[in-house]
Amino acid sequence: MEKSLKKSPAKFTKKEWAYIFYDWAESAFTVVFATFIFPGLYAYLSTEGGGGLTNDQSSILYQVIISTISIIIAISSPILGTLSDYRGTKNRFFKLFFYVGIFSSVLIPLYPYFPWWLVLIPFAIAYLAYNATNVFYDSFIVDVTSDERMDNVSTTAYAFGYLGGSTIPLVIGIAFIMLLPDPIDLQLTFLVTTLWWFVFSLPFLRHVKQVHGIEPEKNPVKKSFARLFSTFKEAKKYRKVFLFLIAFFLYIDGVHTIISQAVPFAVNAIPEVTGENVNDVLLPIFLMIQIAAFIFALLFAQLAKRFKTEHLLLVTIGIYAFISLFGYFINNVTMFTILGLLVATSQGAIQSLSRSYFGKIIPKEKANEFFGLYTVFSRVAAFMGPAIIALVSSLVLIINDTTEIVDPNFPGAMRYGILALIVLFFVGGFIFNRARKIPITYLDK
Repeated sequence: MEKSLKKSPAKFTKKEWAYIFYDWAESAFTVVFATFIFPGLYAYLSTEGGGGLTNDQSSILYQVIISTISIIIAISSPILGTLSDYRGTKNRFFKLFFYVGIFSSVLIPLYPYFPWWLVLIPFAIAYLAYNATNVFYDSFIVDVTSDERMDNVSTTAYAFGYLGGSTIPLVIGIAFIMLLPDPIDLQLTFLVTTLWWFVFSLPFLRHVKQVHGIEPEKNPVKKSFARLFSTFKEAKKYRKVFLFLIAFFLYIDGVHTIISQAVPFAVNAIPEVTGENVNDVLLPIFLMIQIAAFIFALLFAQLAKRFKTEHLLLVTIGIYAFISLFGYFINNVTMFTILGLLVATSQGAIQSLSRSYFGKIIPKEKANEFFGLYTVFSRVAAFMGPAIIALVSSLVLIINDTTEIVDPNFPGAMRYGILALIVLFFVGGFIFNRARKIPITYLDK
């Protein structure tokens, strides 16, 4: 589908702003619970804080936990997406998982009062619910805006996520960690983050409603499975969509893995970073990265007005291929900072442009069903990435017992797993380049 040359109005509508601000809201969970502060707490609790695991054992266990959650999301997403194609159901599904996520997040600050491993239960439930809400959030983009405005809305949402949700709660967390004693500092950080997620989600809950969908019918579960099966049978008809999903599955795997494993990687690969000091060393760096990511997300929002989405996506995939190569050589904080800045250039763009590009090439009346599949490919990728790192790291440790393959100048087995991700970007980019050239025949022109 060719990009429209018609200029769209600069102002966002109330629904578009509500959509944008949910990214502002939910990004707080991403940065505090899924990416940085909680993983840092886990690294400490599982090693020096009483868990008794080595750094390698701790990082491998974390990959297994994230992979298991991702498998559950992958299995359930197409079913939930297809069911929510019925008018009036998508909002109900979103609210259900949203409130489960909020409640579970509130329980995480209770970690000092139980065995260290018990905190993984509310974390796993909250992480699961958070990812489930994103199945519906992503698909809502077809309900709040038009194809012509989709790139701008999607990239702006990611930019605001970096500006607000990924930055302000992090600053608050840094202040708590610097000024307050353990464990009150982290407890308050988790509570404030949960409150942030809830409060800034209120405009979305109030203003965003499902527009596209099919009329309710009898036996919805049975017929939803039938529609999902029918879509797979018509894969040839939707060849462009399915080929894109395969490419997306591959390259977004590397993206999610690099983002989610940043803290375990730093502890594993950089001698001066330990589970005990990880927050002190890395929080300022991560804050700088979030600000840079906000700037680059806005930059790509403007570039999307002048260049085709598909060309910008190819650029970001190439940048990530270089990131996975560069990651192998990191063994100090300075190099880790450079890696973070490289990630900041493309992290928001590759995700937001993938979402808006997909929204343009799918039939709108099947948006939830297709975005359910979109989430499957995204979540299975989130399973495969940590699994690849765990497998490659384990093999390197086994081989190193006899051959000493690990270079003493580059400690940590996890870097070999990061390097292995480069294949995903090369193959994913190649398939996407094929998919973008296929004409669309199933949309009204």
